[in-house]
Amino acid sequence: MYKVFVNDSPIIITSSSKNENNYPRYLYEDIIFEEVLHKLKHDTTKGIILYSSDLESDWLDFKQKIKIVPAAGGLVLNPKKEILFIYRNGIWDLPKGRIEKGESIETAAVREVEEECGIFNLSIINKLVTTYHIYYQDGIKLKETHWFLMASDYDKQLTPQLEEGITEVVFKNEIDSKIALKNTYANINLVYDTYKEG
Repeated sequence: MYKVFVNDSPIIITSSSKNENNYPRYLYEDIIFEEVLHKLKHDTTKGIILYSSDLESDWLDFKQKIKIVPAAGGLVLNPKKEILFIYRNGIWDLPKGRIEKGESIETAAVREVEEECGIFNLSIINKLVTTYHIYYQDGIKLKETHWFLMASDYDKQLTPQLEEGITEVVFKNEIDSKIALKNTYANINLVYDTYKEG
């Protein structure tokens, strides 16, 4: 199964016949891509299921329809197992950014977290998940973000990257994390849930 978010509404591409969310369901081979995006962009539906008889082939086909923007980021834990959050445009988020040409995914993830948060001594524990969301900037783009679980014992003042619109960087305990996750993007909840599932 693959989930691609448009705003916070998912396109679920799946070979499963289950429909637990009661979203409209279409055969992948019958869809008109622009119509699906239009329905989600204009909130006429809260999600769409695209049923695929050949999931990997249809997923590759889907990714060829849009320009992919590769990105990487991290869910960072301190020694108290608190999670590092950034606050940007009135929404809590996790640090991430574009992968530069010639840069490995892991290097990009660490660099972006360092730049956005002013944190150091980062180590990657493992890969968590890859998330996808569609946005509009000089045409339709598909941001493919590779997320890593990271740790840092850095205990100095954290510095938000103001030029990126980040106004706050803070470690949050489990209770405060759950509050922050009520004001975030669907993809960030997916990253958090993957982390909690271990």
